[in-house]
This record gives sequence, structure tokens and C-alpha cells, in this order.
Amino acid sequence: MKTNISFLTCCLLLLSTYALSAQKKGLYKHAFGVQCWTFRDHFPKAPIETLDKIKAMGFTEVEGGASGMTMEALRKACDERGLKIPSIGAGYEMLSKPMEVVKQAKIAGANFVMCAWIPHKGDDFTFEDAQKAVALFNEAGKVLKENGITFCYHNHGYEFRPNPKGEGTLMDYIIQNTNPAYVSFELDILWALHGGADPVKLMKKYGSRWQLIHAKDFKKGVVGDFTGHTPAENDVVLGTGQANWKALLKLANKIGIKHIFIEDESNNEMVNVPKSIEYLKSL
Repeated sequence: MKTNISFLTCCLLLLSTYALSAQKKGLYKHAFGVQCWTFRDHFPKAPIETLDKIKAMGFTEVEGGASGMTMEALRKACDERGLKIPSIGAGYEMLSKPMEVVKQAKIAGANFVMCAWIPHKGDDFTFEDAQKAVALFNEAGKVLKENGITFCYHNHGYEFRPNPKGEGTLMDYIIQNTNPAYVSFELDILWALHGGADPVKLMKKYGSRWQLIHAKDFKKGVVGDFTGHTPAENDVVLGTGQANWKALLKLANKIGIKHIFIEDESNNEMVNVPKSIEYLKSL
């Protein structure tokens, strides 16, 4: 260990034992990963040091990319640290160039590509927006699947408004009208709760359509809306918010979800993430 390593990093190294224990002995059968966006304020300033901290926390998987790093650089640095990148993100507009997305996924060594936002005007996500997304997801998802990559759409809360042209919500419409052979989903727990949905019921209803999970918790007592936005302080340590983690993790095992990424969008991620790991260990 270098003599100038920070006190914080030393603490994180000690916490790694707890993280690995949580992964091996906890309720969920697979290793927990972390979404790189959690460290969005750290990567641009010190990308390599940030990856060292992620490794020190005990993680073996990240969902990338990372701001300030090319995919090639991220893959190389992760390989050197024994970190896998099973999933990467792709912007909605990039899906119209699916082979470019495939290229990035192949560089990362990823089996999944997720899209986390459907563009729409203001807070008004419409049926027409959902229709266009369904068409794009089916087209891009087909190309990705033909190249060995699974496409997942990541909910963001605004999709849970009622469907004006049918039953259920616009999220129901998106899931029911995308081809299961080409389109899967990443369940973001906080954004489901924020949009008024019950993540447990969603997992039971759509089963294996869910392939990935973002482990995030929504502050108790806060009522969300359909904006897809909430103050940073509403993203809290796992187990202290509204989510039923025991039920969610049991269902994740049952339907075969192999990748759960902790994501913390608070402004206190270096404290919250180790606490979330401790909570997962306690289950």
C-alpha cells in the first residue's frame, strides 16, 4: 500500500471485507455491482483513484461508462483491478445507430446495454412518446440481440402515469408492446416508487422481462410524481426508505436476475454506499 493513500481509502479497504461477506452470504445469490453514475463527481477529477475506491468497497462489477474516460480506458483500468462491466448505458439518440452501441458494448465486454431516458417535452410524457420509444426499442433491440447484447430500458418514474389510450400505465404499454425477444428492462427501485408504482408487484407481474436492477431507496414520507426528478436528499441508504428489500431480493433470485447495481444519487455517496453495503450484509 502506498504511504500517501488517503485515510478514506484505507477505511474503504476495511469495508471491503463486509461487502464481500454480504455478497457471499446475503439474501441475494449474486454479487452486487455499482453504477458508475454514483461517483459522477469523482470520475472527472480522479478516474483511476475512483476505480480504486470502488474496488476497495468490495465491488467486482460496475455499470458504465464513466465521465472523463473512454470505454477503452475504462475497460483497461477495470481489467487491471478485476472489475467486470456487464452493462453499459446508451443515450436514446444513440439507439438509432445500434452498431455503434454494439461496438461500445463489445469494448466494455458487456452483455447488456441500458437506456435510462426517453426524451419528452417538460414533464409531459405522452402516449405518442411511448409509441415512438416502443418502435425504436424493438428495432435497436433486434440489432443488439443479433450481436449477442441484451437491450434494457430503465424506468425513470414518468412512465407510470395512466395510459390515456388503454388500461394500466404507459410503462405497462411499453413492456407489453416491445418484443420480449429483443427488449428487456432494468428496474430502478427509487424511480418506480417515485412514480407511484410498487416494485414488488412489477416484478411479480413481468417476471423475467426484468434483467437488471438499480438498488436505490426513496426517502420515507415523500410522495413522488411523474416528473422523473427529485431532490438528491430523497435518495437514501438502502433499508432506510420505502422499498421492501427482502421481498425484492427474493424475487430477484426467483426470476433469475444476475446483476443488481447499487446506485446512489445523493450528495453523500461516499458515506451512503458503505452503509448500504452493511444493510445488504444484514439481510
